[in-house]
Amino acid sequence: MSAKNVLGGPLAPCSLDPVTGFFRDGCCNTSSEDYGSHTICAQMTDAFLAFSKSRGNDLSTPNPEYRFPGLKAGDRWCLCAARWREAAEAGLAPPVILESTHERALEVVALADLEYHALQTA
Repeated sequence: MSAKNVLGGPLAPCSLDPVTGFFRDGCCNTSSEDYGSHTICAQMTDAFLAFSKSRGNDLSTPNPEYRFPGLKAGDRWCLCAARWREAAEAGLAPPVILESTHERALEVVALADLEYHALQTA
């Protein structure tokens, strides 16, 4: 069975540059091994990156050992659902790409909250 997004459709890729996802397949796929539930596809903002760093998860500094390039504002990345919720509660949630957010995110975050923070495209 193919993965579904929070809207009930097929899970769309989140980012191939940089390559994201628990499985580094470009999608916010998950499994029982993904304890952090990296299921929310979000577009990074400077405010969120600073928030995440302040919580002990530095996403902006490259880490070559893990083939991690470091993120900058505008990059898309599969975030841990609980971290995204924490950022939302602090008023710093990065915009969400609903079509690329795995349905398992709904175990942690309400659809209404994700929709409220959905990336607006012109």
